[in-house]
Amino acid sequence: MLSGKFDVFHLSLGVICSVLIAYLTHDLLFANARVGDMRVIVQRFIVYIPWLLYQIILSNFHVAYLALSPKMPIDPKIMRFDTKLESDISWVTLANSITLTPGTITMDIREGEFFIHALSKKVADDLDTGEMEDRVAHVFMEADHIYVQDVLDVARIYGALRKQV
Repeated sequence: MLSGKFDVFHLSLGVICSVLIAYLTHDLLFANARVGDMRVIVQRFIVYIPWLLYQIILSNFHVAYLALSPKMPIDPKIMRFDTKLESDISWVTLANSITLTPGTITMDIREGEFFIHALSKKVADDLDTGEMEDRVAHVFMEADHIYVQDVLDVARIYGALRKQV
């Protein structure tokens, strides 16, 4: 496609290369999955994508409200929680899903412990429900729920750091 030529030779060469790359790298994403499991994972992931897009749209409206509101009711929080997800691919999927959702960003992951920055209390509370983690767990056929350990007030942390300097 990048060559700009749409004849049978170039299209078939693209298909052959795509199939070869997919065959050679499929175990990178699904290292522990059996062939039957991969089919289920792909089907569940396809169902997960529209839900994630809907969450992104909702979050866009919320962040627009925060930015356009005269009082700018921004109340940043840093959340720390342990996840019951087991595989690296499920951790990455959850982290990227959180980061793709406006108003949140995954700052760090350490052995299943996530550090998330949330723009407001509502965003932190929405993440605290564990729905996104549950859906990722369902996609990859893994454990059940997150357990939030700490929600930190960024303003309080910043004030404490300024006093130290």
